[in-house]
Amino acid sequence: MEKTIYIRMRNRVLVKPGETIFLSDLAQVIAPETVIPQLKKVPIYQITEDDKNIVIIDVMKIIGIISQLVKDTEIQTVGPPQTIIEVVYKKKMMTYPLFLLIWFLLFFGSAMAIMNFHDDVSMQSVQEKLYTIITGVKDPKPWIFQIPYSIGLGLGMILFFNHVFKKRINEEPSPLEVEMFNYQTSLDNYVIIHENRESMKRIK
Repeated sequence: MEKTIYIRMRNRVLVKPGETIFLSDLAQVIAPETVIPQLKKVPIYQITEDDKNIVIIDVMKIIGIISQLVKDTEIQTVGPPQTIIEVVYKKKMMTYPLFLLIWFLLFFGSAMAIMNFHDDVSMQSVQEKLYTIITGVKDPKPWIFQIPYSIGLGLGMILFFNHVFKKRINEEPSPLEVEMFNYQTSLDNYVIIHENRESMKRIK
């Protein structure tokens, strides 16, 4: 009697150098109870030093391995056709002077960007004109506008990025997180297509 095995490849898997990748790491598998323990323990790939940091596993390789182990079986695939394996190497700890240097550059760089933007749009002259229109008094430093505006600018940035340090304000992703997700998706697609082209070159 023919068995049916359903496979759903994962999008991305993080592994350590030298680690052995099993089928349960790469995909979700639904199969008869008699074969599911055997399938989950099937080794698919061994990470080596030549792999660097990215390995692509195609579902066709999985199908070939399962077909050899389990006879008279039908294999159905759902989801992405490849899994990206990212080899995570041990990161070097950032030194305190380097952390301070990065913080200094980011803080003052963003401050300069904000100040240059406000200078380009003549924000101070606009606030002076608004103050003069409302009060009838000309003041080169309308603090009653500038101080609340500065506080509001900081609060607006917090709401925009949806974070107060490491604490998330709500479950909704911030625009920055959405852009990072789109960038990661495009990067994954590029890596998969590039790897397929390299594989075709090696075959030729």
